[in-house]
Amino acid sequence: KDMFMKGIVLRPGQKLDKTMAEDISMSYNVILNFEIEKEEAEEKEEDVEVILAKKWNDIYEKEKDKLAPRPPVVTIMGHVDHGKTTLLDKIRNTHVADKEEGGITQSIGAYQIEYNGQKITFIDTPGHEAFTEMRARGAQVTDIVVLIIAADDGVMPQTIEAYNHAKSANVPIIVAINKIDKPNANVELTKQQMVSKLNLIPEDWGGDTITVLVSAKTGEGIDELLEMILLVSEMQEIRCIPDGKARAVIIESRVDKAMGPLGTVIVKDGILKVGDDFISGSTYGRVRRLINDKGESLIKAVPSTPVQVLGFNDVPNTHSILYVIDSKEEARTLAEKVKEKEEEKSKGPAKRHVKLEDIMQKMEEEEKKKLNILLKASTYGEIEALRNAIQKFENPEIDIEIIHAGIGPVSTSDIMLASASDAIVLGFRVKADSKALKMAEAEGIEVRRYNIIFDLIDDIKKALEGMLEPIQKEELTGNGVIKEEFKIKGVGKIAGVQVNEGYVQRDGGVRIYRNGGLIADVKIKSLKHYKDEVKSIEAPKECGIQFENFEDFTKGDELEFYKHVFVKRELGLEQKTK
Repeated sequence: KDMFMKGIVLRPGQKLDKTMAEDISMSYNVILNFEIEKEEAEEKEEDVEVILAKKWNDIYEKEKDKLAPRPPVVTIMGHVDHGKTTLLDKIRNTHVADKEEGGITQSIGAYQIEYNGQKITFIDTPGHEAFTEMRARGAQVTDIVVLIIAADDGVMPQTIEAYNHAKSANVPIIVAINKIDKPNANVELTKQQMVSKLNLIPEDWGGDTITVLVSAKTGEGIDELLEMILLVSEMQEIRCIPDGKARAVIIESRVDKAMGPLGTVIVKDGILKVGDDFISGSTYGRVRRLINDKGESLIKAVPSTPVQVLGFNDVPNTHSILYVIDSKEEARTLAEKVKEKEEEKSKGPAKRHVKLEDIMQKMEEEEKKKLNILLKASTYGEIEALRNAIQKFENPEIDIEIIHAGIGPVSTSDIMLASASDAIVLGFRVKADSKALKMAEAEGIEVRRYNIIFDLIDDIKKALEGMLEPIQKEELTGNGVIKEEFKIKGVGKIAGVQVNEGYVQRDGGVRIYRNGGLIADVKIKSLKHYKDEVKSIEAPKECGIQFENFEDFTKGDELEFYKHVFVKRELGLEQKTK
């Protein structure tokens, strides 16, 4: 309650830092004694995956002058029926779409094509959930997103959702307006919806969004799309470590009856070779065979190459990172450590992302604090009302970003995006499906649902106010006079003080006056009542005070006691102006 009144919301079981503990104890005139302990992080062994990631960061720093260009990795995203698989099929000149039930992608595949002598790797995802899950696991592999929109259907809710997933990943987006061969295709209306619903302005409308008109059926515009992908890739200066030990991202895994555990990977750095020993999460192995998307066996795979890897001891987790290391024995040892950690985590509490109560604590080290919100409501009218209300909160210290706003129940896709973006999920007059709630619990994502708009806005306002740095103000607490002077060997000069009004506080300040003039403004080093060190002394008691770095006082000097208090700030509600 004490901290809540100061604008700090604590979770049950949350550890208090020294300042918080002293602050609370001071309210009850209790002195705390602190024992110095080793940091818990020093006692625990660092995670294997963290160590490997740090090693790669070090390698990047050392090799940054030797980095080389690599082919772009492209993900096609969009509404389920807008032609993702058909477009990829046309690019590859195969018939993947015809073989898939209902024309819907059934599993993640990765393919590499060559255009004008340059390679491009495509990932065909079954949905943007897989794309975002990869990013949530720190294994982002996509360099460019192609957002596909059907010219005869326009921007649909799933298009908006796919766009928000891509935008949150901070990767360049190329829009492909598909199905321009259809009689009812309306390209201009589709572009209008791009602007109104996605805030994407096509280049030919004066914006900076590359927009290509294509027909996955006839092949029209495919060459231009590939040219734009290569252009964006060149502008992005996509780089890698061209040789040495490999690092790759697993995008698919399964068990084959004949070949055993398999993992489809895209090489990020280095060269993956047959015979390499590796670790990937809690799995390990030695590369026995590399198979490309054409079914050919390779001796090695260079950066951006998608290959199927044979040689895992078990089925690897999708979206984990594969690291080549020195020996299979080392790989086994490290993988076992990872497995032990995973088992410990499975027995313990869920991993915790951002919660509304944690925002101030989580952001306190950042120069500019940020709150990411994923918003779901039952109608577009409610979405707009909530968006407008939230955007009215204005303060130069805090950024509020609505990373996604959509209608309908809270879904697993929403939870995955929130996990990847460290966002809170706010639902207004909507349900959350059971799978989404289970995933939210596992991922440590907070889902809050409301039926009254005021309650939702009020909770956000309180959380944001908790993020603001409080205002420090001075508050007079009392006055007194120096009655005696004492010199204690090994300690220094002590003032014997009579408190006349109010109280004096040990962690407060004192202004010392002589003949009506200020001679010093000092802090208190020690405050004693008889022999006991105390937090405060009230009038009309006497006490001994040792001032910090000041001994030039004398009997009769008058004292003014004060303390600094932190006042919770309120968030301004002025409408943003641009």
